[in-house]
Amino acid sequence: MRPYIPLFGPAHLFILIEVPTLAAILALIHRRSSPGSRTVRLGLASILLADTIVFYWYQITHRLLSFPGHMPLELCDLSLVLVILALLSLNKLVFDLAYYLALGGATMALVTPNLWEPFPSFGTVQFFVAHGLTVAGVLFLVWSGLGRPRPGSIGRAFIGLNIFASLVGVFNALFHTNYMYLSAKPLNASLLDLLGPWPWYIGVCEIVGLSIFVLLYLPFRTGNSRSKVDRA
Repeated sequence: MRPYIPLFGPAHLFILIEVPTLAAILALIHRRSSPGSRTVRLGLASILLADTIVFYWYQITHRLLSFPGHMPLELCDLSLVLVILALLSLNKLVFDLAYYLALGGATMALVTPNLWEPFPSFGTVQFFVAHGLTVAGVLFLVWSGLGRPRPGSIGRAFIGLNIFASLVGVFNALFHTNYMYLSAKPLNASLLDLLGPWPWYIGVCEIVGLSIFVLLYLPFRTGNSRSKVDRA
């Protein structure tokens, strides 16, 4: 079966390029704004929140939202909430979690989208808007200087991820669902096919996820080390 959007075709590449471009433009606008300006980050948070409300309104009015099969229990759902909270509050712990989970999860979803409707349609457009703005929100916070992963943030994010996955795993066991693909691999081809059979691929995903977190922290390691020395 042909994918609903050709991977790395013109439309897909345009989306992948636009996400960091938008984040860079917003970061530049913020840096050129008056000190303490909240316009850009609150505006971005409002757009993400409005997009989420519209999505669930559409799901409800079209009777697509049901229990237990259509609950916000995917990693990208958690990332979306964390990014909105990080934009609204600039809380350091929330940002630590949002940074790793959004860039490690939502970015992967953008690169290998799991779509069930032809593109463009409401569902597919909303998928790219939600995931794209989630990633753009984190990049904006970093590039604007409003957010920076701290020493120890890898451990905090990894523990947070496993707590969420454990809760989702219990939900899956109780209601026979497959959120976060903890119960089975997706039916369509995915990177999980390279990681072995169930349940072994879950353990491999832990290793891969932790490795991605380490790579995401590397750009900030030198700066954070210097900051610790300066404070000593």
